[in-house]
Amino acid sequence: MKKLNILLLFLTLLYFNKNWGQRGVRIGYIDMNVILENVDEYQTANTLLNKKVEEWKKEIELQKLKLKKLEDALNAEKALLTPNLISDRELEINDFAADIVNLQSQKFGPNGALIQQKTKLLKPIQDRVLGIVREIAKERKYDFIFDRSSDLVMLYSAKNYDISDLVLRKINSQDRIKNRKKDLEKRKEQIKKLKNN
Repeated sequence: MKKLNILLLFLTLLYFNKNWGQRGVRIGYIDMNVILENVDEYQTANTLLNKKVEEWKKEIELQKLKLKKLEDALNAEKALLTPNLISDRELEINDFAADIVNLQSQKFGPNGALIQQKTKLLKPIQDRVLGIVREIAKERKYDFIFDRSSDLVMLYSAKNYDISDLVLRKINSQDRIKNRKKDLEKRKEQIKKLKNN
């Protein structure tokens, strides 16, 4: 339904703009996945996130191994235990299994730590990309810019409307400027230290 509403709005704007304006509608698109894969900050954030995920998986696997040991121990001792003791141990094992499921949900569930960490690490990078996209849209007078990697269906797109490379160049130039400023600051500090000595 949302896609249909967006499409109807787009077609309506296209119709009115074509009839009332002299200039045609300018449309561009980006591929957010391509852009993010080529940004160093994203690679670093992704690496950190993958390390966290591996730690969580190991933690869950250790808990599953403990659960298996408890189950094996109960099965081995069942012949020697009273029905009440067996029942108590089964309750403990079921509680421990529920704790493992809960831990998995806390880490990998829809509102789990993985989603929260991903949002925390990637949101600033995505916000930066979107800011640059807005700048380019204003500079180049684009009326619409779509993200090819999102849910919006794009059946066809000519390569000349793809501004992903332009966004990447702008990000890289901003990074180079930032690095140059850091280098200048370091040099200034080194010069001050030399003058003080």
